[in-house]
Amino acid sequence: RWLTRKSLPPGALERIADTIADRLRVPWFSGAVKINVSLVPPLVLLPVFLHVAALHFLLGLIILTSLPVVVLWYYYLTHRRKERTLFFLSLGLFSLGYMYYVFLRDVVPRGHVEYSQVVVLTCGLILMLAALSRAKKDPGYLPIPAGNEKPSHRDLPNKSVRGSSSGLHGISGAASSRAVNGEAKGHCRMLAEQPEGVKKDWCTKCQLVRPARAGHCRLCGRCVRRLDHHCVWINSCVGEQNHQAFILALSFFMLTSVYGITLTLHTICRGRTPFVALFYCPGAYSDYSSALSFTCVWYCAIVTAGMGYILLIQLLNISYNVTEREARMALRDNTGRRLLGGLVIDTGQYNRGLLCNWGHFLSLGSSPPQRSAEDIV
Repeated sequence: RWLTRKSLPPGALERIADTIADRLRVPWFSGAVKINVSLVPPLVLLPVFLHVAALHFLLGLIILTSLPVVVLWYYYLTHRRKERTLFFLSLGLFSLGYMYYVFLRDVVPRGHVEYSQVVVLTCGLILMLAALSRAKKDPGYLPIPAGNEKPSHRDLPNKSVRGSSSGLHGISGAASSRAVNGEAKGHCRMLAEQPEGVKKDWCTKCQLVRPARAGHCRLCGRCVRRLDHHCVWINSCVGEQNHQAFILALSFFMLTSVYGITLTLHTICRGRTPFVALFYCPGAYSDYSSALSFTCVWYCAIVTAGMGYILLIQLLNISYNVTEREARMALRDNTGRRLLGGLVIDTGQYNRGLLCNWGHFLSLGSSPPQRSAEDIV
């Protein structure tokens, strides 16, 4: 019907896609294992695109220009539908593995890379993966109330009480909230401000009292302490418990990627600085091995530039003690001020100076969060 342009029954394509996804399995000792369809495209398309791009300079220009556009389109598509996907995590991990494979196969045999340099690059890759593994763990999910009886805002005390170190306590009235970067849609019960101006609120989705700076992630369906944002590259939230590991993984990636790009360009374009060789390397397409290595360098450079921008925003936010979620909410409510050309949005609520802000960030997750009287109720 689709080929002959006839009308399809409602939901036919969705049912076909679901059936294919359910039947896509691989044999295993304990039984057939279902494969997530979003894992497959990066494993198949990335090597094909890179090898085609290495055939000619113009092909490389077209493919390397279109790849970021396709990735951004898919990101906005899944983000608008509030869907979780392993596509970006699979793309990132497979890109690392494939770039390392091309480096060992096509760059190292040329004899211009020393054994110690390969060891340094490998150690950087291992440290980055270790930090990424830590960042994939619990970001600081708030415990879901046990039992059938979930707490409600009627059960909360009307007076302020002493509670958790994150602080504030008591109920003030209803406030409406919009979904911004993982914040749930709906109405919340905002709790009264303490002298420091810190608030707690009631999450209607999880049926619990959220401590200050916590937020509800629409993709994970959970509330997270000090929610920063939901990162598609790790397919998890970045919160109080894994924010440090997230920054560490980004930092190790930047250092390892720049080092690998430098070694490859020194090998392919002898006698030229890495920056000049990136834009002018006459012998890059003299043979297919050099062309593939040069194409991989440009692919790494594009990814590194994107990750470098994310790391820069993160470091600036930490310096002003503001989360990405709070920055988006401040922009929505027009309560923050733009600094450094709009790269950072300072809400002013938690900013205590550069050193204190970084000290606060480095102490995140150092002690288990205490439960307040409202949480117990």
